[in-house]
Amino acid sequence: MSQPASAASPLTLRPSTEADLPAIQAIYAHAVEHGTGTFETEVPSLEEMGRRRVEVLSRNLPWLVADRGGVILGYAYANYFRPRLAYRFCVEDSIYLAPTAQGQGVGRLLLAELIARCEAAGSRQMLAVIGDGQNAGSIGVHTALGFEHTGVLKSAGWKFGRWLDVVLMQRTLGPGDSGAPA
Repeated sequence: MSQPASAASPLTLRPSTEADLPAIQAIYAHAVEHGTGTFETEVPSLEEMGRRRVEVLSRNLPWLVADRGGVILGYAYANYFRPRLAYRFCVEDSIYLAPTAQGQGVGRLLLAELIARCEAAGSRQMLAVIGDGQNAGSIGVHTALGFEHTGVLKSAGWKFGRWLDVVLMQRTLGPGDSGAPA
């Protein structure tokens, strides 16, 4: 993983590039191996992370990075909640931070920018499917940015020798369901 950048360097939120993939993959690898925010249990290859990024971008959806002094501190993207065409206006957000960036507001900034870009792209609903019902950081940042609790899937995942709940949260984007999408 990259060395921490100086806190004096400005934080830049920008679209990801292919050159960011090694840092993105390293951040996600840590989340897979040590966290319960993702229920993935095997680290995806760099090539697989690249394939996932291309899929998101091909749908004209954002994949962002938080960059401080050339060091990627985190990333966020939105993708269709489900692959069927009727879900195309409903996106699910994903946010992952390097361990050194947690608790500094980077996730909140990434999520706010992701919301703005998804609204601009015509999305009408954003869902958060939060692995581990005890994930206070993720639940807190989503609540702070207007997401409402919509449900819990009890004991939906098994990781690190224990059952984990999934918290579902939702936020309306733009005009929401007040009319047909353009």
